[in-house]
Amino acid sequence: MNDALMERLKAFLHREGNSSLVGSPASQEEIVNAQQQLNVSFHEDYVQFIRTFGGAYAGLAVHAFHNGSSLGNETIVDLTLGFREDCKELPVAEVLRTGYVISIDGSGDPIIIDQAGKVLIYHHDTGEIKELADSFEALIEDCFYEW
Repeated sequence: MNDALMERLKAFLHREGNSSLVGSPASQEEIVNAQQQLNVSFHEDYVQFIRTFGGAYAGLAVHAFHNGSSLGNETIVDLTLGFREDCKELPVAEVLRTGYVISIDGSGDPIIIDQAGKVLIYHHDTGEIKELADSFEALIEDCFYEW
């Protein structure tokens, strides 16, 4: 992720009163284990984010392994495996098999990073898969606003 965006995120997440929005940084071992368990490779920008902030709020809740307390306890592995199981008979199953769920929107729809690094959302009520951003970095650029 670009340095300017990372600095904005650091300034916001480490501001007094925002401690519940930032988790504990992910270890290399946690990342490797999760990638093996999910049979995926995390994209570089997502790895940089979770190695710096853990699961944290950046305009949306981005899950990792140790999330900020306001994000909930679900890890990226929990979310991904749960949606893989729940959607195994649906057209989105292939995207979920080769991607990973980093967040859930307010309607309960999974936000997924696919094999190519694009960020998608699966609207469970319509069955539509929609591209949200070309990359994780672009998603955060679009969603993140300091308060």
